[in-house]
Amino acid sequence: MEIKITKTTSPKQKPADLSKLGFGQYYTDHMFIMNYDEGEGWHDARIVPYGPFEIDPASMVLHYAQEIFEGLKAYRTSDGSVQLFRPEKNMARMNVSCERLCIPKIDEEFAIKAIKTLIKIDEDWVPSMDGTSLYIRPYVFANDVHIGVHPAKHLIFAIILSPVGAYYSNGIEPVKIFVEEKYVRAVAGGTGFAKAGANYAISLKGQEEAEEQGYIQTLWLDGVERKYIEEVGSMNVFFKIDGEVITPALVGSILGGITRMSIIELLQSKGYKVSERRLSIDELVEAFKAGKLEEAWGTGTAAVISPIGELKYGNLVMRVNDGKIGEVSQMLYDTLTGIQWGKLEDKFGWTTKID
Repeated sequence: MEIKITKTTSPKQKPADLSKLGFGQYYTDHMFIMNYDEGEGWHDARIVPYGPFEIDPASMVLHYAQEIFEGLKAYRTSDGSVQLFRPEKNMARMNVSCERLCIPKIDEEFAIKAIKTLIKIDEDWVPSMDGTSLYIRPYVFANDVHIGVHPAKHLIFAIILSPVGAYYSNGIEPVKIFVEEKYVRAVAGGTGFAKAGANYAISLKGQEEAEEQGYIQTLWLDGVERKYIEEVGSMNVFFKIDGEVITPALVGSILGGITRMSIIELLQSKGYKVSERRLSIDELVEAFKAGKLEEAWGTGTAAVISPIGELKYGNLVMRVNDGKIGEVSQMLYDTLTGIQWGKLEDKFGWTTKID
């Protein structure tokens, strides 16, 4: 499929101070759009000036939340080139989400081509300051004009770009996490393993209550027994206990993060013992009380590595590594971002140049 390109005649003013980009505040000059209509399939691929969608008040996405998305980044390297990090994994996961939400699958190679083409057009938006990148948001939503619950017959696939800095304002400084006991985010058989917008809406109440107590994010427990650790609101989670790195197993209610996957492979390549298994909050508390909880961190595309300095479970406050960044957390951040920004050799074949 060819991509029709219409360039803007009114380019936006780019952010002057790259140190104040924040996250998700600015958007580039162009966007990619493609339509799906039953009987015709995906068609009319185009890059157009960034602007609002015109959708009907009865558009199904507004009523039944049939929508999925992805998140990945482009990085400016020291030689001025731009590269992606494992885009094929994001597009494969996007189709897993499509399958679960009854959305027609996207041609993964074509989606990567669309991303590369869009970035090439808006390449001067890719920031060059240390710690900055271009966030890429592909997403699909139902656009049937109909109030009635059924899989959509008309959908829109879009990609937008945003120059960003650190996801958390404190950067790589350890964050405080609240363990949620009242609400649940997902259960096996639901949509927890898919990157569906509804998952994030469901998590907002827990996050709001965590923030009221001075905690930046929520650590979710399983929705059945309220016993097993699952993930943080926007991140997968890892714990180093008595020399072993443990991350919750993907049991159908946890998102299979691309950063999570990369961290596991990176740790294994360096000889660390890594276990993907069910980890109960009681086991974590026991490890903390025994002095064996050595480090904890979250992983995700937005934050990359986010060390956890404190966990609150009920009345128990667990301070991890004296609230400081741990040796493994720091190594993982330095290594992964080094590969992403082209400062370190990519021995894994994870990066893809935009040419």
